[in-house]
Amino acid sequence: MDKGTNALDVLEGRSYRLQHPWVGIVNRSQVDINKNVDMIAARRREREFFSSSPDYGHLASKMGSEYLAKLLSKHLESVIKARIPGIASLINKSIGELEAELDYLGRPVAIDAGAQLYTILELCRAFDRIFKEHLDGGRPGGDRIFAVFDHQLPVALKRLPFDRHLSLQNVRESGFRGRWIPTSSNCTGARGPSEASVDAVHFILKEIVRRSIAETQELKRFPTLQAELAAAANEALERFREDSKKTTLRLVDMESSYLTVDFFRKLPQEVEEGRKSICCF
Repeated sequence: MDKGTNALDVLEGRSYRLQHPWVGIVNRSQVDINKNVDMIAARRREREFFSSSPDYGHLASKMGSEYLAKLLSKHLESVIKARIPGIASLINKSIGELEAELDYLGRPVAIDAGAQLYTILELCRAFDRIFKEHLDGGRPGGDRIFAVFDHQLPVALKRLPFDRHLSLQNVRESGFRGRWIPTSSNCTGARGPSEASVDAVHFILKEIVRRSIAETQELKRFPTLQAELAAAANEALERFREDSKKTTLRLVDMESSYLTVDFFRKLPQEVEEGRKSICCF
């Protein structure tokens, strides 16, 4: 404001009200600029002008370039604080997108053998984690293994003619001695369903291996490692299948040589029923 200018109505908001208050300042005049009046002296004159002015004296504490600078600084600070959460969210989102793109394209692979071995182990751990999720129920697959033992095997065993093989007449012909009966082909029919169960579980595990490798995102960059991992897993599963079959067949042979307590509880009843039928005849 130059000399002779009265802006009291504007500064007090009567002429035009703003969201933020008006702040009056006194700039250097062209004469001051020509005389090389520095900014420190200009600010001192500005303070003197507002404090000594009969029109603006009551507004002196809220006038001047220094007050305007403080007011703008405070407003800028509040705006920055309000924008920081959004800016941080945008930065985090951008970082997440870049990280996802980097994972998709592939991170740099170390050159030295030790670091490469560590990377391979980390990839195998990622595959192992997904494989376990399939078995434990986090992903589909483990329920099919449970169905083999909960449904397929019991149904196959129930179809076997155990009642005919373990009849009283068959026990007498085999030579009953205490609770043991000489083994024959009577009870060994369970070998077939047991072996079929091992094969069914083996097939499911191979399928889970295939799906786990396909679902391991970290392995997608390394098709050769995928093939090697699948070959190693399938080779191990083949060994496990043979060992499982041997163990299962041993258990079947052991169980087929022994009659349960329920059989001997029912044996006197069957004898008594046989006597009654003879008496009635």
